[in-house]
Amino acid sequence: MKKYLLLLIIVFSSYFVHASYLLIPMDAEIQENHLKAYGVTFWVLERNLKVKWLLNYRGGSFLLPNAEIIQRECQIRGVSFEILSDSQTTQILDDISSPSVNQEAVVLEKAPKIAVYTPYGKQPWDDAVTMVLTYAEIPYDTIYDEEVLKEELLLYDWLHLHHEDFTGQFGKFYRSYRSAAWYIEEKKEAERLAKRLGYSKVSDAKLAVALKIRNYVAGGGFMFAMCSATDSFDIALSAENIDICEPMFDGDGSEPGYQNKIDFTNTFAFKDYILERNPNIYEFSSIDMTRKRRIPKSTDYFSLMQYSAKWDPIPTMLTQNHTALIKGFMGQTTSFTRDQIKSNVLVMGENKTNGEAKYIHGIKGKGFFTFYGGHDPEDYTHRVGDPKTELDLHPTSPGYRLILNNVLFPAAKKKKQKT
Repeated sequence: MKKYLLLLIIVFSSYFVHASYLLIPMDAEIQENHLKAYGVTFWVLERNLKVKWLLNYRGGSFLLPNAEIIQRECQIRGVSFEILSDSQTTQILDDISSPSVNQEAVVLEKAPKIAVYTPYGKQPWDDAVTMVLTYAEIPYDTIYDEEVLKEELLLYDWLHLHHEDFTGQFGKFYRSYRSAAWYIEEKKEAERLAKRLGYSKVSDAKLAVALKIRNYVAGGGFMFAMCSATDSFDIALSAENIDICEPMFDGDGSEPGYQNKIDFTNTFAFKDYILERNPNIYEFSSIDMTRKRRIPKSTDYFSLMQYSAKWDPIPTMLTQNHTALIKGFMGQTTSFTRDQIKSNVLVMGENKTNGEAKYIHGIKGKGFFTFYGGHDPEDYTHRVGDPKTELDLHPTSPGYRLILNNVLFPAAKKKKQKT
């Protein structure tokens, strides 16, 4: 057994080039495929090797052990890399450690186990996160209501919520699609699933799922949500035990005066919002800015906030990019009304001229959550039936990089909170 272990160490060590490191630069000028660079980094972590994420250094570059097998993987995936000597690496790390420089080296220790909460039968291109995970070659499992209610979330470090409607109003698609075959079938399937799980209404089943997800985050999990999964999740929590659904959604009327019964203390991110009662309006509440905004596509951008890499490493990790200005994109929930965001939630990306938040982050119990408005960073007005986004055409997408920052975040070495 000892001989076998020694042989294994010798064979694996032969892959490594003596006294050097690999730098995967993430700046705009050098990196040819930012998205797959995250996949290579994840791949290295899966092999129980540590990586240093160089925050604010050349767009948030990655420092890896140098090995022929890693070089080959970069070449196969089209990821740009540079070979550094020991002295070059030491100089870079010394420069980064200087108190006068807003940079930091964060150790990534272990590849997080990833779950995507998505309805059965959904295609990968229905969801931006699923698309970019697939493109970057980062493995994930798909789960849905049944698995969540069976406590299977405990098996995962990171959870993404597909653009789901947790309120039981079937995405508020009633006016436009109530006669469409796909809408009718999805509604029937949701009702069948709710009954199979022991609930008389879809809204009750979705609330139960939302509560499980809340407990998962509070217990130390990381949740990332986009589009309608952001506000509908908070609305469901705030409307616990309150019927906010009209008859076409659940067969009976909503509860009289339900707006005054909403409990904002139950939410993760939002407060003081007004629910949209009209079932014919494609909107959940005043949280979303879609119908309020007046921004031409040509000038629709949002900017990323800057943080201290040494003192605020978490938001710094989540905002790593090769540009601070990112193209906007629409969705059922495009962005968030600024004054309806709780004061303890960080606004990491915003359109200041329009007073809207696009990208926010907060703490819930022992865990974390990030909400990202919009449907697809490279499809400005994605609609039902539109073709999928070909990420081969957008390998350096800064909008998609924000998603992948969140994927890597749970791999970071945990530090004790400063008091």
